[in-house]
Parts: sequence; structure tokens; C-alpha cells
Amino acid sequence: MADLLQAVCPLGDRRDLGAHRAAGAARCRRLRGAGLAGAGRYQCGPRPPACRRRPQGGLAPAASAAQQGLGRSRGGLSTKIQVVGDGRGRPLVTRATPGQTADTTALLGLVDAVKVARPGGIGRPRVRPNYLVADKAYSSRANRAGLRARRIAHTIPERDDQRAHRRRRGRQGGRPVGFCREQYRRRNQVERGFNRRKQQRAGRPATPSSNAATRRP
Repeated sequence: MADLLQAVCPLGDRRDLGAHRAAGAARCRRLRGAGLAGAGRYQCGPRPPACRRRPQGGLAPAASAAQQGLGRSRGGLSTKIQVVGDGRGRPLVTRATPGQTADTTALLGLVDAVKVARPGGIGRPRVRPNYLVADKAYSSRANRAGLRARRIAHTIPERDDQRAHRRRRGRQGGRPVGFCREQYRRRNQVERGFNRRKQQRAGRPATPSSNAATRRP
């Protein structure tokens, strides 16, 4: 073969490349191992895809909006500012909640977050107010039961629908809710505190907010 052409190997009896070609292919597989062209690559179980999507870090969109106090109410984004203040209108605890969240669900969490340092900073801070006054937005049986369990005297007016439901049930509806007009008049201190905060650009709420007041000991 002067033109460097190689002769074609004769086929075996079983129409393959013959014994010498089969031995050479087996020797190459042993040297190469089970690589991309290995026969066992597709028989050893599934493999991860070439393009893998990693889970995104951080909170879910709904959880992130709730943590930032953003909610949709009345056709747009809105935020409520929940405040617990003392008898002089000074804020003790402030929280921002989404606009569509009911105010009544935030009362017990606000009360539990109250910590007032003692004079001189000696001793543990006070965590239980002597008296609590809140508006109708915080009226619920769960809130009143929670305040009684915490031994906090309170005045929260009953909503009209709750009063009508209690009367329809008769004796099973329970006793009327106690209401002290003199104590409820002190709630205007928190309203005044909100007016002072609205004068500051950084603390101006976007929507009218509900609030709760505590009497200073």
C-alpha cells in the first residue's frame, strides 16, 4: 500500500469486527474506565441534571411583605401603626402591621412586648401595666381572656355586633362587658401622641391607625 491505505479487516463469523478488534476495544475500555462513553454510566442510577436551579434565599414574598408591614387594603398598599403608650402619650411599644390585618390580633403581642425600666435602672423592668384602655378595634373574647390571664385590668368597649350576638344567645352569651367611662377618657393621650408623631416626617403613618393606651402607674 504505497498511498498509506489500510486494508479492511475481514468480518468474523458472527458479522462483527472479529476477535482481534473485540480484544482491542475491551482493552481501551479497561484503560479509560466508565467515563462518558462507558456502558455502565446509564445503568448506575439517575444523575443530577446539567442545569440545576438552586433554591432562592430569603423569605417568601408574602412573608417578606408581612415582616415589613406592607399589605393591600382599599385598593393599594397600606400599613397600620400599632402603639402602646403610657398615661402621658409616650410610646412604649410600636409595631407596623399590614393594612388588611385585623387590629385585634396584635393586642396581646404588644402587651407582652412592654418593658419599662425601673427608677435608677436597678432590678428587672416592669412588663405588666396597671391598667389598659383600648378602642373597639381590639374588642374580642380572646383578648379579654388573655388580659385576665395576665392579671391586667382593662377597659375595652364592646362592638355593636358582638353585643347583639351576645344578647341573641341569652344566658349562654355570658355577662355584659364591664366599661368604665372615666378610664376610657384617658385614651385621648394616645391620640395626642399620634398627633405629635405625625408632625415628624419620619413617623407619619400612611393610613389612620388604631392604638391602645396604658395608664402610667
